[in-house]
Amino acid sequence: MTVTYSSKVANATFFGFHRLLLKWRGSIYKLLYREFIVFAVFYTAISLVYRLLLTGAQKRYFEKLSIYCDRYAEQIPVTFVLGFYVTLVVNRWWNQFVNLPWPDRLMFLISSSVHGRDEHGRLLRRTLMRYVNLTSLLIFRSVSTAVYKRFPTMDHVVEAGFMTADERKLFDHLKSPHLKYWVPFIWFGNLAAKARKEGRIRDSVDLQSLMTEMNRYRSWCSLLFGYDWVGIPLVYTQVVTLAVYTFFFACLIGRQFLDPTKGYAGHDLDLYIPIFTLLQFFFYAGWLKVAEQLINPFGEDDDDFETNWCIDRNLQVSLLAVDEMHMSLPKMKKDIYWDDSAARPPYTLAAADYCIPSFLGSTVEMGEHRPQREWETEMGMPPHRQFQCAESESCV
Repeated sequence: MTVTYSSKVANATFFGFHRLLLKWRGSIYKLLYREFIVFAVFYTAISLVYRLLLTGAQKRYFEKLSIYCDRYAEQIPVTFVLGFYVTLVVNRWWNQFVNLPWPDRLMFLISSSVHGRDEHGRLLRRTLMRYVNLTSLLIFRSVSTAVYKRFPTMDHVVEAGFMTADERKLFDHLKSPHLKYWVPFIWFGNLAAKARKEGRIRDSVDLQSLMTEMNRYRSWCSLLFGYDWVGIPLVYTQVVTLAVYTFFFACLIGRQFLDPTKGYAGHDLDLYIPIFTLLQFFFYAGWLKVAEQLINPFGEDDDDFETNWCIDRNLQVSLLAVDEMHMSLPKMKKDIYWDDSAARPPYTLAAADYCIPSFLGSTVEMGEHRPQREWETEMGMPPHRQFQCAESESCV
């Protein structure tokens, strides 16, 4: 389930974000704690072996190896490679969200363009809308693991009411090695053309608007399919993953605290807990985990898209709009500002501070509060003339 915290950060306050650091679901702690524990255990094991088990000669060799690893680990461009990768993944993730198929525009057009309050008109509108929802369901089944678990076979799609038994036969009869999510589009277009011939759609412009919006909806669906088909090149993902884990593998040895009596540069302090190395692991590995979670938002992570909720919401809202709300209008009445030319909604006491005068421009008050110049006073220039000539060189 998507973790929403917008209301908690609506206002910037002192330590306003500290409450977010205590959350577990959707947090970096939940994503990273296993890797963090493994890294800490390996670091501790190597430290204990160095301090307690190695002989003098073996310690000298390990110390040289540690200095070598620490020196050359910094040459791995972790920040550059990881930063660019995460930026690419986040942009891809957001583009997928803004291109989720929503049927709202189509349901408005169908409700207003397909006429007839009889049973046939109702059947037309509901069938058109059902084809729209069936299309998105077929796409979500092909890209989302959560939706596929809910509808593992086409029998489940029929049982859920998105497709009739006769439509299932026609669907299966069409032989194609490719995903057939486009079939309901064809049914939609054919049924809309039939409705135009029957006079249920009274204008060819309305039919064109329907088809244009359906094509827009098809574009959203095909775009999600394309994102699922062509991902970020595997080689780049491998490079980033290898860079991060190779860097911290080198840190297991290179960031050990060495014997300060040996006088190694930078090793004049002996501690048991590498605080800043652990923080570096937390930040870099956490950065990589963010990319791992967002690279496919149609999985079952805490912040992945709620595709099953989208299916439920779209079906319920769209059928309500084209059926019960078709040509349903409330009775028109005069609004409370009918005789008020300066309409202004009231404010509650809690919102009184937000009642402010309109902004008319930064130069509005310049003339009202400008101090009178000495030469204007001496010449006895009238106030209105002074205002008009405030910045003019020809005021004499």
